[in-house]
Amino acid sequence: QVQLVESGGGLVQDGGSLGLSCVASGRTFYTLGMGWFRQAPGKEREFVAAIDYTFSTDYADSVKGRFTISRNNEKNTTYLQMNSLRPEDTAVYYCVGRELVVFSTESPKYWGQGTQVTVSS
Repeated sequence: QVQLVESGGGLVQDGGSLGLSCVASGRTFYTLGMGWFRQAPGKEREFVAAIDYTFSTDYADSVKGRFTISRNNEKNTTYLQMNSLRPEDTAVYYCVGRELVVFSTESPKYWGQGTQVTVSS
């Protein structure tokens, strides 16, 4: 079983930046694909970004050019740097994981507890 613990959420103004971190335990980290999903109030969970075991990345169109996902296998940690934040980015952000690759169209196997990101206008 894999445990995922997020940190770094909070309140930021429109146009601001925020960074999220996710520490994984319970499995050899370099064999995991990692990613981020989010859920806004009244909406379904949606894919945000993913980075696979080869460090290949994928992004939702809505965050391309603004968000950057990365990983550090020595620290068992995945990061999401969010720039040029907008009020519509307000959501609970979930760190997710799956063997080798996180796909944008599939619900990942492993989920963190979520961290709130609020962007004020």
